Formats: sequence, structure tokens, C-alpha cells
Amino acid sequence: MSTTTPLAAWAATLPEPPHRAVLGVSEEPARAAARLAEAGLGAHHVVYEQSGTWHFAAGSATFDATATGATARHGERSWHVPAPEGPLAAVRAALAALRAASSRDRTVHGWAAFELAHLLHGDPARAGTEPLLSFLVPSVEITLRPGKAEVRAGDPAVAARAATVLGAEARSATAPQPAPFPATAPLPEAAALLAADPGGYRASVAATSADIRAGLLDKAVVSRVVPLPRLPDLGASYVTGRAANTPARSFLLDLGGWRAAGFSPETVVEVGPEGEVSTQPLAGTRARTGEAAEDTRLRAELYADPKEVQEHALSVRLACEELARVCVRGSVAATEFMAVRERGSVQHLASRVAGRLEGGSDAWTAFGALFPAITATGVPKAAALDALGRHERGPRGLYGGAVFRSCTSGALDAALVLRAVLVRGDRAWLRAGAGVMGVSTPAREFDETREKLLSVAPHLRFPLS
Repeated sequence: MSTTTPLAAWAATLPEPPHRAVLGVSEEPARAAARLAEAGLGAHHVVYEQSGTWHFAAGSATFDATATGATARHGERSWHVPAPEGPLAAVRAALAALRAASSRDRTVHGWAAFELAHLLHGDPARAGTEPLLSFLVPSVEITLRPGKAEVRAGDPAVAARAATVLGAEARSATAPQPAPFPATAPLPEAAALLAADPGGYRASVAATSADIRAGLLDKAVVSRVVPLPRLPDLGASYVTGRAANTPARSFLLDLGGWRAAGFSPETVVEVGPEGEVSTQPLAGTRARTGEAAEDTRLRAELYADPKEVQEHALSVRLACEELARVCVRGSVAATEFMAVRERGSVQHLASRVAGRLEGGSDAWTAFGALFPAITATGVPKAAALDALGRHERGPRGLYGGAVFRSCTSGALDAALVLRAVLVRGDRAWLRAGAGVMGVSTPAREFDETREKLLSVAPHLRFPLS
């Protein structure tokens, strides 16, 4: 009788990509990554920008985890496994199988839905039956930096196609860059869409603020949905939006039933291979206009606003408490406190909390402690989840969740899904939230969501036909 586990059998079908090449590329990385995403180099793809480097991954090998089980796939084959300890334990087992089957560090790219929060901190019955976490094991990986592309592919033909897409052999540094997408146009009704409140967002803010004053919780990040009248061109929207934004991370993906392009203002968690871990809460917001004098005035107003400062301090305090649960005692500290970070159309109060993982904890332990981000949920998390269940309509899905890049060596980088356009089936929408406190006013919180949506809405591009 075979003792091979389903995950080991799946991992054994995923050989290391043997073909390697380094190409000279004149096209700027975000544009090149979007062109690769449009090229159909695999059944699924993820683009993840991290610290000035763009990672493109594509292939047909995936892993999806629900609240009760997991399914690994490669091409037409699938392997089903129970997940009695939840999705994060299932992911940990899948990465262990990949590590055992490979002689080198393997990288996966994926997402976690906001509803995973109900398993970690709330009512498991509200987690639903849809996948809560999905990742791709790429058969082709391309790392893009200014002037250079590093290609790893399992099939030399795919590597050759990637080189053709990038125009690596023929394009000189002075040659004009080709338009990577069909002709597109912006959304003319964007301003009216952002100003409308058909879902009663202001009423939700007022109700949440009343809950806070009644002592049910300290803070909740209440969000609203802005449906789009038609499907955008995600690649063109990503290129245009990335040029206008200053994100901590950016992403462009088609994986696990979700398509999305986004410009994340912060990371949920960053874990190095030696166990160093940090999180980057951003809370407290003012608009960013592009006019130096006005932005300076708004920044001073932000620092002087008691509501914004209290909201930020609550987030930092909880981040410290969450990291302390999984880190070496005494290692957790705020390494940055209440700086201001410019993120597209807004500026935020920003801090960083860091520590070192204790023995027995790994990247997914840290992810479970910090997910979902405080700045997309509230304080305390369980009470905030209850409040969001009362005052928001329907599940969030990818919004408020994470897009991540992880390695079998133990490293993990997970970006918060905000400032994104989301597509599922034939529906597309934007979503934005604001941190509600007892002293919040519905009008101001609504304005804050509109200010955040301006990081994405003006840069959406739609096919002309």
C-alpha cells in the first residue's frame, strides 16, 4: 500500500523550472509585468510588486483552502485533503510538501479572503464555503527590475514567448515603447459614482459610532461598495494607476475566481527567513492634493486631530499585542511611530511594529495573529467583526484580505488589499472604508472613503468596444 500523501503526490508533479535566462528590457517594470499578464503564459497569473521589484508568476498548479478542506490542482488533475485545523495549517502542509519535493527554495503567490477572519477571530459559521485562501505554484517566474528581466521557466518555449512579449532582443533603450493594450478610455461617470450613497453608508457610520459609544467596541473600519457599470481592462488600469500611486505594494492577479489590480498602502505582515517579523499599520487619513502648501496644511491638521491620533494609537497598541503573542518576549517594539506616508490621493499616519518569532512559530503563525489587518477591521477584532456583520452588506471577499508572496524557506510578504479594483465573474467594483470612532461624523467618514477611492477610480481604463 502506498504511503504517499495527496499533497506529496501533487508536489511530485511540480518539477523545478529548469530554463533560466537574463534579458535586457527597456520597458519600465510595471508596464512589462502587465504585458506579461495579458500574454496568457499560464492558466493563472499573479504580479506582485515588492520593494522596487516586480514578480510575475504564471502556471496551472494551484492550492485552494476552504474552512474545512483543501484542493491541490495541476492541470486537469486534483487532490483533495481534509483541513481539520483550518486553512493556515493546510497551507503550511502544502508548503512542506513542496519543500520536500524540491532541492531549491520554491515561491508561491496567492491571496487570502477577508472571511478567513471569522475562523481566526470571530464566528466560524460566518466563514462560508468558498475558498478562503488560494495560491499558485508557478511554472514560469519572471523577476523584473529596471533594465533587466530574470526568467525561470519549465518550458523553453514559454521562456521564448516571454522574451518575445518583453521585446528583449530587439528594443533599444531609446526606442519608443509600444502600447501594451488595446485602446481604452477612462470612466466618465466616476465622480458621480463616488459621490452617490445608495447603500446608506452614512447611516452605517452613525450606527457603528453609536455601538462604540455604548461600549461594544473601540473602533470599526466600515466600508462601502461602488459598483462599476462595466468590466475594466485590468492591465491598462494597473499601469495607469501605478504611475499615479505611491503604494507599499502593488498587485495584478487572476487566480481562484478573483481578478484584481491594486495599490496597497501597507503590509499585513513581513517575515524574513530568520524569523524577523513586522507589520505596518496605517490609520488616520487626510487628502493629498499635489499642492505642496495645501498638503502641508492637511498634514498638520492630521497630526492635530484627536480622533485620527487616537485611532492610530489604538491600531499600534493592538499590533504590539498581536505580535507579542508569537514573538520572543521583549523583542516587540514600535520601530517607527506616527510618520506620514503618502499613498496616492491620501496621506496616512504610519507606524511599524517589529519583533522576532519565538521557537515553534513560523510565518503562518504570524499571519494568523495579524490577519486581517487592524486597519481594515477594528479594535478589538472579534467585536469589530460583529459590528461589520451588522453594518456592512454581504461578504467582503478579497477586499480587506491580503495578496501574498511566500517561500518554502519561511519568508512571507503579505499586502493588505485596499485601493483596488475587484472583478468576480461579470461584476466589477471598488470598495473603501474609514475608521469609525465614537466621535466620528458620517459626513467626514464618507468624504474619507471618497478621498481613498480617488487613488483608483480616475485611473481605471475601459475597452472602447
